[in-house]
Amino acid sequence: MMKKIATLAGVLALSLVAQQAGAKVAADEAAKLGKDLTPVGAEKAANKEGTIPAWTPLGQQGALKGDWPKNAEFDAEKPLYTITKANMAQYASKLSDGHRKLLSTFPSYKMNVYPSHRPVTFPEPILKATAENAVNAVLNGTDDPVGAKLGFPFPIPKNGAEPIWNHKLKWRGEVGTRYNNQMIVQPDGSFQPTKIIEDVQFDYASIKNPQVLDAGHKQFLRYLSRTVAPPRLAGTFILVIEKASTGNEGRAAWLYSPGLKRIRRAPSVCCDNPYEGTDGNQFYDQVDMFNGALDRYNWKLVGKKEMIIPYNSNKIAGNTVKYKDLARPKHLNQDLPRYELHRVWTVEATLKAGTSHTFKKRVLQLDEDSWNIVMADNYDNRDQLFQFQEGHLIYARGLQATSTVPEIIYHFNSGRYFVTAAFNEDAPIDSTVKYSDDHFTAAAVQKMTTK
Repeated sequence: MMKKIATLAGVLALSLVAQQAGAKVAADEAAKLGKDLTPVGAEKAANKEGTIPAWTPLGQQGALKGDWPKNAEFDAEKPLYTITKANMAQYASKLSDGHRKLLSTFPSYKMNVYPSHRPVTFPEPILKATAENAVNAVLNGTDDPVGAKLGFPFPIPKNGAEPIWNHKLKWRGEVGTRYNNQMIVQPDGSFQPTKIIEDVQFDYASIKNPQVLDAGHKQFLRYLSRTVAPPRLAGTFILVIEKASTGNEGRAAWLYSPGLKRIRRAPSVCCDNPYEGTDGNQFYDQVDMFNGALDRYNWKLVGKKEMIIPYNSNKIAGNTVKYKDLARPKHLNQDLPRYELHRVWTVEATLKAGTSHTFKKRVLQLDEDSWNIVMADNYDNRDQLFQFQEGHLIYARGLQATSTVPEIIYHFNSGRYFVTAAFNEDAPIDSTVKYSDDHFTAAAVQKMTTK
């Protein structure tokens, strides 16, 4: 009898967990969106000290192609202060573990902190859909969002996985072609660039063709990359169809290698497998700060706090900076990045028992205004800080969207760091492209390789 009672209690407990995982936001709480909260869930007001301003959105201005990141007012400003090893204790509570380690390890490392600005907003259909998602969308487990349409699915998050889905499903335009230039910077500052061109079709956050995520429609993104330099890597293609699920149901991927001269299914385009051509300096799930299935980790919503993060990083992403200007021994040229004080959501991911990953724990910081992941502290199986990811946030007013350009991965065990998502010496993202119906197919990729 006692065994039956215990079993019943376990079933009820699991049922309660499932209900909590799939709980919707109450109507009175969702009503805060657009009032006390911004339409996507950030706090509208300034902080008590006035060091973080009230939300002051900048509406659409500029083109969808050819516009470099810029804001004349922000870009003319001088730093309020500079953080170094000598004064880092004064700011320690607002710094990530990664930034504290960089400051304490390298005497040449510094952080120039500028006035904070909160210009980020999104097209009106995204804002409206986000309000509807607040009361309609649920997340079953970690990888099955249901009932979300077009906007951010979880503007008022209740668990750690929901902010990550906001990041994964954020508005980035209907389509995009971008240059993704990468550099493995050696401890002496030397590097060789790798040039990749990426095509993306955003199936979920599509104003032209919005579709509800449900059992019949889970696809949210299609991606195709082709490496064009250096010669030893040129001609490599990666094709990914991304769905809201796990395993083969969540991601279908193909790889074309010039050596094999054929395209093949590639289940290894996942998790902590090294991204092609990065010599192990970037895992597949570190692209866009984090991507892919969440099921290997337990996700905890730690809460919101004030942190100094890369923000309004127009200079470092712009066409006046060359790649040789970025690279310095041990760390980035810290005269270039812009840091600001902002509120962030902190999410902690801990590896589940019975699963594997190089990172035992990840601590991710998401900007409250954009839901972009801007920093990630990654710990190894000894609970030591192993890597630090830093994404330099820009706001593209023409598109009314944000991205992190460039992204940096610091490897504390080797002294190297990896720069990715840079387009300084090529062109900004083109959001006007049109792809054929069969562009994101294995057959199309095979044809491209024979031209």
